[in-house]
Amino acid sequence: MSYQHYSPRGFSVLPPVVKNLLIINGLFFLAQMTSEQVFNMDLVDYLGMHYFGSSKFNPIQLVTYMFLHGGFTHILFNMFALWMFGNTLENVWGGKRFLTYYMITGVGAALVHMLVLWIGISGMQSDISQVMMSPTPEAFTAFLDQHFPGYQAQLSGFINSWSMNPSDPMAINQASIYMNDLANIKMDVPTVGASGAVFGILLAFGMMFPNALIYLYFFIPIKAKWFVIAYGAMELYFGFANNPGDNVAHFAHLGGMIFGFFLIRYWNRKINRFKNWD
Repeated sequence: MSYQHYSPRGFSVLPPVVKNLLIINGLFFLAQMTSEQVFNMDLVDYLGMHYFGSSKFNPIQLVTYMFLHGGFTHILFNMFALWMFGNTLENVWGGKRFLTYYMITGVGAALVHMLVLWIGISGMQSDISQVMMSPTPEAFTAFLDQHFPGYQAQLSGFINSWSMNPSDPMAINQASIYMNDLANIKMDVPTVGASGAVFGILLAFGMMFPNALIYLYFFIPIKAKWFVIAYGAMELYFGFANNPGDNVAHFAHLGGMIFGFFLIRYWNRKINRFKNWD
């Protein structure tokens, strides 16, 4: 794929859109820290992206979530990648196209993540209905093993008590309450970070400069195309691995790459169509 039709509009080490995105993300991060420590208010609860079935969901969160971060390391790596790869893309594309790409991949990442959440939560709600059709301590334990393995130890006392009288209507009702409360907790977990847009930027860099060398840990050279493919494969693996202790939104990262791929293909087709009219 050739991108010779894009001509740089003057080179800058820190072009304006990348610079402003770095500043905005930094200001949001400071606001997060300040609001929490000074006003005891969690901005993530309001501006982080929540599942659309959650009472905390607001459509504006599909945009605002990408300007919040989960800690200093999180924002540091995202902003470093934004500067490292984004400055080249903005110099080649220009600010307007780069910002359009950044926002579309960020929102696209949110939509893919929301779809994956919907699949998982719909399956969980279906399993709750199955358990309640024939409620037993064993079915309840199997539900916890599948969806909330960390909670089985916390509820061991209740499970043991219920096992002594499996037909106890109060225990059955309590099991239903536990399962629905856990499902609501999962729906209320917010997602934050610019990672979806950053992965879109990484994908674009790999497509436009496939043979450019990226130095892993500053010493190991690897071509951009292989770096992008390896990173995408890792995100796909970890996304399906579904490790309970993993709080990374792997499918959001893949969503940024997917939307970036199709957006670049769309732009490329439009340019080739205009070329054919010459």
